[in-house]
Amino acid sequence: MPSTSSGRLARPTALFAAAALAAFVAGCGASDDVSTSTPDPTGTATATATPGAEAGVLTVRDPWVKAADEGMTGAFATLVNESDSDVTLTGAATEISPVEVHEMAMQDGKMVMQAKAGGVVIKARSEQKLEPGGDHLMLMNLAQPVKAGDEVTFTLTFGDGRTQTFTAVAKPFTGAQESYAPGHGEPTHDLPASHSPAP
Repeated sequence: MPSTSSGRLARPTALFAAAALAAFVAGCGASDDVSTSTPDPTGTATATATPGAEAGVLTVRDPWVKAADEGMTGAFATLVNESDSDVTLTGAATEISPVEVHEMAMQDGKMVMQAKAGGVVIKARSEQKLEPGGDHLMLMNLAQPVKAGDEVTFTLTFGDGRTQTFTAVAKPFTGAQESYAPGHGEPTHDLPASHSPAP
């Protein structure tokens, strides 16, 4: 009788082992497909699903671009750093225009837009707003109009060499009376430094 009992246990165990092996092989196959394919260029899943999972990964909240027909325009967002290390945003790129990280600085009694030396530092466990009248991404020479509702994809570059991509929606916005006319360093904001986009 003991041998019969042992035989009854052996068959389900063998079936279970075979099923587990099949699942493991299938899982490995799926994993191999992911590892051999081109990585997701957006980086969105990592950035938004697991912010702070590794140093330098940010959550990009409420990104938007000021609609413009030509010349220059600005891009804005709230950058959230949930990691334990400071992150420095040193550059950005998009297919429709060269992009610079800009700030507003007081010169000769007026606010002047200029490239931000050293980039924007987002402190550990904090957030930094890119907004009209403050730090922002400057699209320097539009290759095509950016209409309200258009989506513009940006790739951010950080001080450690890593990159992250996000998409921003274009909105009409005149609240800060920005003048993004050609002429580097000339555009100025006439209102105070803190503004929010129209809903």
